[in-house]
Amino acid sequence: MTLNLNIAQVAYFVDDIENQARKMAATFGAGPFYIVRDIKLAWGEHRGKSCPFVHSSAYGQWGDIMLELVQQDSDGPSPFRDLYPPGKTGLHHVATIVENLPEAYQYFAQHNIHLATRAMTQTGTEFSFLDATDTLGHFIEVYESSDALLAFYDKIRNASHHWNGNEPVRTI
Repeated sequence: MTLNLNIAQVAYFVDDIENQARKMAATFGAGPFYIVRDIKLAWGEHRGKSCPFVHSSAYGQWGDIMLELVQQDSDGPSPFRDLYPPGKTGLHHVATIVENLPEAYQYFAQHNIHLATRAMTQTGTEFSFLDATDTLGHFIEVYESSDALLAFYDKIRNASHHWNGNEPVRTI
C-alpha cells in the first residue's frame, strides 16, 4: 500500500505565535497569519493518556505550503513537550491530508512511525501526530480530508495571493 503523502503544512513550535508570525512575514514574506488563541479540544490522547492540551496557532502561507506557528498554552505532557521543553522552539511537524486515518496509521506503523497523539477539534475534525523523530527528527500530523478542512487551507492560501505585506497578523 502506498499513500499520497503530499506535505500540506509545516509547523514550528514557538513561545510567542504573534511575535514569530511578524518575524516570518518580515524575513521570508510568509503570511498573512491568522491567529486562533486558546484552542481547546473536544478530546485528546497522548501516548495512551488523556491529554487535552490547549494551544494557540497562527496560520499563514509560505509559498505553496501552509505554515503553522504553534504555542502550548497549558501545562503537562503533549506532542509539543515531547520535542521541546519550556523555552525551546523549533520544527515540530509536517502535516499531510489522507483519505482514511486508520489506513494511514497502518501504513506508517509498517514504516516504524507510530501513533503518539490522537485528538479531535471542537468542530469535529480528528487529527493525529505520528512519531517520526527517529527517522526525520520531527512528528507527522495526519488529517482525514474533509470539505471544511480543505476550505480552511484554501482560505489561508487565497489570502496570500494578493497580500502586499500589510497587516501580517490577523485574528480569526
